[in-house]
Amino acid sequence: MTITIWHNPRCSKSRETLALLEERGIKPVVRRYLDDPPGKAEIRAAAQALGKPVIALTRTKEPLFRELGLSRDSDDETLLAALASNPRLIERPIVFANGKAAIGRPPEAVLDIL
Repeated sequence: MTITIWHNPRCSKSRETLALLEERGIKPVVRRYLDDPPGKAEIRAAAQALGKPVIALTRTKEPLFRELGLSRDSDDETLLAALASNPRLIERPIVFANGKAAIGRPPEAVLDIL
């Protein structure tokens, strides 16, 4: 089974989630999504794996969210395009395992999909 984490090493929750996995002997594939941004299809698949709408993996409190004219009412296609073009708007970390995904907020939330 492959476990992948969309990771931002500058984010404390992302570092804590990665450490939590490693403490359990899990060596996930680490994708630094700011350096290797996912495309629209990958972000759509992430939302589906989370079982949530695209807005759920969007950092709505990030100033860029408002600067781009986005709102909680923006449609999925608009949000997908914004996230693909501006990966710092993607909530972090996201862990993928067993065809599911979980956002590591709190870090222990990812344990449910392992």
